[in-house]
Amino acid sequence: MNNRILGLHHITAIAGNAQRNYNFYTQVLGLRLVKKTVNFDDPGTYHFYYGNETGSPGTILTFFPWERIKSGHTGTGMATEIGYTVPNSSLTFWEQRFQQMEVKFERIVERFGEQLLPFLDPDGLKLNLVISRETDNRQGRESKDVKKDAAIKGFHHITITLKNITATATILSDIFGYHFLSQEGSRHRFITDALETANVVDLVEARDEKIGLVAGGTNHHVAFRVKDESILMQFHDKVAATGLQITSKIDRNYFFSLYFREPGGVLFEIATDNPGFAIDEPIQELGTQLKLPVQYEESRKRIEDSLPVIN
Repeated sequence: MNNRILGLHHITAIAGNAQRNYNFYTQVLGLRLVKKTVNFDDPGTYHFYYGNETGSPGTILTFFPWERIKSGHTGTGMATEIGYTVPNSSLTFWEQRFQQMEVKFERIVERFGEQLLPFLDPDGLKLNLVISRETDNRQGRESKDVKKDAAIKGFHHITITLKNITATATILSDIFGYHFLSQEGSRHRFITDALETANVVDLVEARDEKIGLVAGGTNHHVAFRVKDESILMQFHDKVAATGLQITSKIDRNYFFSLYFREPGGVLFEIATDNPGFAIDEPIQELGTQLKLPVQYEESRKRIEDSLPVIN
């Protein structure tokens, strides 16, 4: 069981204003900022990680907040929608909260026998709160205004929109071990039984839709989860054997990663559970300090001066 893809590890998106992003995810949604660091390739930009109390894989939504980024738009060749699981009977609470806090949301809908509340973050990122048909025993993080009976538990699904789903579905099934579950219209649901949560991928086939633009308010990439580096490299070889280009192993401080573009154009990452977010600060202090990759420590003062102040 452990040598399989264990569902979603994290999802990374692009935001604009860093303070606005921080306020929304910690104060409106009640998630915890579990790591405040910088973009490895652009240390003048933050990399925020939001999740549950301990930063468990399958709960982590990360952002690159570029202050003057132009707005993107969803379309084919990208991840277009994120689903979070919430406790049963909590959607009324969230509707009322979104209305009070002027969050853009839509009416509750049903999909695959589950209730969903669609909403947008301040940059226009598409999200859903989902009452899952399956038991989700994960504990959401309780905050001042969001108690445990409504707290977000972690990911439910990611939606990927494509011109044609066939080749991507093959990667999910033949390489990642997912299986087709059901179809509603153009939406095809795939699931893995390697784990009971954060284990759903929806492929939407939209042959006539335009290609999406990855920029502000859109998803940058989707990371799938494996236990450790040994299993990570097994997947490196599996992906490489298909003829797809895949990176060598990259140390991201809190996990080790591989990256490749699946045939539909979406950037996929495979990331390890180890070593985790507590490697450089204790769990009770997660997200309270700016953590830099070792190669940037000597430039800490310059980097701190260039980053926006977050209150």
